[in-house]
Amino acid sequence: MKMKNIFILVFTLTSFILNAQTADMQPSKVMLEDESLYDFDKTVEKLTTAILDAGWKVTATLNLQETMAKNGKEVLPVKVIEVCNATHAYQILGDDRFREVAPMLPCRIAVYEKQHGKTYISRMNASAFASMVGGVAGETMQAAFNDTEAVLQEFIRK
Repeated sequence: MKMKNIFILVFTLTSFILNAQTADMQPSKVMLEDESLYDFDKTVEKLTTAILDAGWKVTATLNLQETMAKNGKEVLPVKVIEVCNATHAYQILGDDRFREVAPMLPCRIAVYEKQHGKTYISRMNASAFASMVGGVAGETMQAAFNDTEAVLQEFIRK
């Protein structure tokens, strides 16, 4: 994929998100959000374990509430769990033709509370991007999405 195509992809997604927010709609095609069956701490703990049990690695857990507090801002609990599957990542990073997709790696899953006290899990809908990226990179994105969604199913309130 050429740099021009990446620019078009980013521009299109940014436009979609801004239009969805302006129209007071959820950008559901780009981001997925589900209520967790568990409270915040239990969701983070159990999700981290489930990711590891599925053969993925947790490369980082970012505590954005803590980061915001260091900058004088108060927000409800929010952590972003960065996860990586080396096999999937290698499919993209091991071939120069697909390395431009690297900004989408590692996969990120956010866990956060809202004001009403419920906990949510959100993540990028990589499946929506996969067809735009196409080829092996798109297939890999779809496979990674399917794998993470399978893990998340035990946490999602239906």
